[in-house]
Amino acid sequence: MKNAVNRDILDELLKNGKEVYQGKYYMDGKYVKKDSPKSKRQVKPQETKLCQSIREACERCGAHDGMTFSFHTEFRDGDYVASMVAKVLVEEMGLKDITVAATSLGNAQEVIATYIEEGKIIGVQTSGVRGKIGEVISAGKLASPAIIRSHGGRPRAVEAGEVHIDIAFLAASTSDIFGNAKGVGGKNNCGSMGFAVHDSHYADHTVVITDTLVGFPNLPSSISAIDVDCVCVVDNIGDAAKISTKEARMTDNPRELMMAENVAKVIAATPYFKDGFSFQTGVGGPSLAVNRFLEKYMVDRNIRMSFALGGTSSAICELQDKGLVDHILDTQDFDQGAINHIFKHPNHHEIDLSEYANPANKGAYVNNLDFVVLSALEIDTSFNVNVITGSDGVLRGAPGGHPDTAAGSKCCIIVTPLTRGRMATVCDEVVTVATPGDCVDVLVTDYGIAVNPLRQDLIANLDEAGIPHVTIQELKEKAYELVGVPDKLDWEDKVIAVVESRDGTILDVVKQVKPFSF
Repeated sequence: MKNAVNRDILDELLKNGKEVYQGKYYMDGKYVKKDSPKSKRQVKPQETKLCQSIREACERCGAHDGMTFSFHTEFRDGDYVASMVAKVLVEEMGLKDITVAATSLGNAQEVIATYIEEGKIIGVQTSGVRGKIGEVISAGKLASPAIIRSHGGRPRAVEAGEVHIDIAFLAASTSDIFGNAKGVGGKNNCGSMGFAVHDSHYADHTVVITDTLVGFPNLPSSISAIDVDCVCVVDNIGDAAKISTKEARMTDNPRELMMAENVAKVIAATPYFKDGFSFQTGVGGPSLAVNRFLEKYMVDRNIRMSFALGGTSSAICELQDKGLVDHILDTQDFDQGAINHIFKHPNHHEIDLSEYANPANKGAYVNNLDFVVLSALEIDTSFNVNVITGSDGVLRGAPGGHPDTAAGSKCCIIVTPLTRGRMATVCDEVVTVATPGDCVDVLVTDYGIAVNPLRQDLIANLDEAGIPHVTIQELKEKAYELVGVPDKLDWEDKVIAVVESRDGTILDVVKQVKPFSF
């Protein structure tokens, strides 16, 4: 069956009420049945929830064959906890047929790739897949297709019972002996624990893993003791220095700075840029750099930002310290500056992923966004965006909050160079659709600006401001002139991943590329 982004979805995937993507507002107003987690009562007073080891915690929480465990990735490339837990479950306890429900997967969890190849881990549900794990799944080694969801789609699926978490293992910078935990005050701080909070509510069992035990009560806490079954103390939960990755950097590249400046010009030309506007930027270099150019327009027009949303960098924190941002609503921190800032500034708030972007609740913050600035691996002439697979068809990225913020904001701007290496970024058809074109409004490249024809109002705004723009077809032709037309990928029939829209409908599938080797 063809969906609204013209992708063929196999009938065998449309079971148990699953539907194909039919537009960004298709599910608006429809009712959803929320799942209730199983919870072990603790009526008798406890002296402590401390366990001597992760294995003891697993045994107390009933770890078993066929279980689903989750963890969060606020520590990004510096996470140690997921690998520790996986080794205990597979190597020490000998469990099999395990499903991993992660907020993301990457190099820090590379051991999971081995367990997939060995057939011990048979399911993956995640927002992102990078590194060896992406290669193993792309090679068809996972027993069932991976399910890829956005940051808003994940809590929606958990609440609906589509993902049932048996045990959540949550890394915390500090915890007391009863499980009141947070992301600051320890020897490895991650700041916001917005990725972890929702799992603590909906998992049958929650295990807090920390390397810094503090006195009771550890308040204010991100994870409440009322949701925690066990607490484990380990030597190190992660390497906080690796939270800031090369992608999450403030660029000094002249080309990227030029694009960032043009994004700010576009924002300033719209009617949404007024006192009290709201804003989110992605983690890429050009996206982050928009902050510095936006500041000048804000000062010149004497306007403030009501709130900044999503993953947080030092750039936004600095704007708040200058009095230009009223509130920061923070799901994860991208650098040490942001980690140090949260919990020190009274208007820098931690929020969980359901509050942030769940399309099945009644107040997701993304629905109040005026602007979002995002990056892309590819964007096609229908404005569909790929942030999941590389040009070779291998899983190398994550939708994260990309589709959620694009759908919820009044103006979604994609900023990306026209070509990357010898590959065209603007193309006829993206390899994989992560964000549908009906959610994307403007494209800013180093060779020009294009506006989605669905947004004639924005075209008029740019014309009035004297900002030149071209069609996206013209940008594609320029890209092909520079680097040539990309070769078509040759696919096997086997589906290795299913990409869900944030509302739970099927947006795209990823098939195994042939021939594939790694």
